[in-house]
Amino acid sequence: MLKNIDVFEKDPIPKAVFKLALPTVLSMIVAVFYNMVDTFFVGKTGDPNQVAAVSVATPVFLFFMAAGNIFGMGGSSFLSRALGEKQYDKVKKISSFCLYAAIFVGVLGAILMFAFMTRILNAVGTSENTFGFAKSYLSWIAYGGPAIVVSTAFTNLIRSEGAAQSSMKGMMAGTVANIILDPVFILDSFLGIPCLGLGVAGAAIATVIGNLVSILFFFIHVCKPGSVLTLSPKYFAARNGIMKGVLLIGLPASITNILMSLSNILMNKFLVTYGDVAVAGMGIAMKANMLVVFVQLGLAAGVQPLIGYNFGAKNFARMKGTMKFSVFCNIIAGVVLAALYTIFTRQIVSVFIGDSSVIDMGSKMLRALMFSSPLLGILFVFNFSFQAMGKAKESLVLAVSRQGFVFVPCTIIMNKLIGLEGLILSQPIADYVSVIMAFVMFLFMNRNFKNLEANKEE
Repeated sequence: MLKNIDVFEKDPIPKAVFKLALPTVLSMIVAVFYNMVDTFFVGKTGDPNQVAAVSVATPVFLFFMAAGNIFGMGGSSFLSRALGEKQYDKVKKISSFCLYAAIFVGVLGAILMFAFMTRILNAVGTSENTFGFAKSYLSWIAYGGPAIVVSTAFTNLIRSEGAAQSSMKGMMAGTVANIILDPVFILDSFLGIPCLGLGVAGAAIATVIGNLVSILFFFIHVCKPGSVLTLSPKYFAARNGIMKGVLLIGLPASITNILMSLSNILMNKFLVTYGDVAVAGMGIAMKANMLVVFVQLGLAAGVQPLIGYNFGAKNFARMKGTMKFSVFCNIIAGVVLAALYTIFTRQIVSVFIGDSSVIDMGSKMLRALMFSSPLLGILFVFNFSFQAMGKAKESLVLAVSRQGFVFVPCTIIMNKLIGLEGLILSQPIADYVSVIMAFVMFLFMNRNFKNLEANKEE
């Protein structure tokens, strides 16, 4: 029996949304804070080349998170629908498959990264000044690849059974450990205390340890009474639609991360022609912008289980009500955060680095990224909703739009037309086009919901 049944079926929509979304948003904010602190301490080395190295290496790190989202997002969507249909044995098979498949993919990814390290670093846009730093960072990330994949997967799987607070606590435990270890591993000294002084390598080591802490917390939660998930290999099954059901939504969801990585690589390849200052400036601007994006992303991800459960239970009125309320909340959050960032842009960028040229460049880039923030949350709500419903085609289209077939040509064309200024504006333009696409797709889908509701009443 599902422990958190009331939040799915009985709680008023605003209460249910806040119960599930607030812990997710808070965990996202903590994750953003970690990323900012991570960049802050690397910046405290006083070496812009190390900041630039992390910027060009981060997209490769995101490939491990993308792999985790195959089983996290795909498994979460499949799980929430199975829960709505009261198929609890199927839930255990899904969770067991996601765990062991995630471990396998993480190990495979680490092997491939070590085998092609030099080619990867040349492909992502490293310069002579950043190659060594980026290699050091990615080598440690590769060692922790399996942990990153499993941690990312279980953050979402635990949330799918309505245990949003446990998901938040596990993610926060790893993040806090990461933040505490950052200065110890990165700097030569901190607050007068001698440290290890490993630079960017230290940042990667702290990241891996943080993910291991999260995994420990998640596994303890699953082993407690009341969880419908399992770690037992005896439930492992890939047949009878289990693997297909996970991958059907998981692959489109992971494509978002993969395309985010590829788009960042493409952006860095263009930016490096304008110098390492431009690369470092965009890296800092994107780190700072993560708070705006992740707050809206967290709310959309938080309500995904609620939408999936009610879709599985065929309660379309509650499902659509959840979507409408979530869109409203995300618009409010986007407007408020965009206003604050626009007013305090330079102060925000200055937190990360003291180099005036990087501050000037990063401030210009951050202001541009704010153009689409008020409406970006609409895209996230629709995308996570399509995933929750098992709408693989619609989810795939949105996944490849914002960072794919809209962003890539936009980046290439804008760079040719107006150079650096065009690169800076390419992401906001791609965001607005993707939001319009998502809204149009839902209008067509909504017709089908109305027909299903009418048939249900009859």
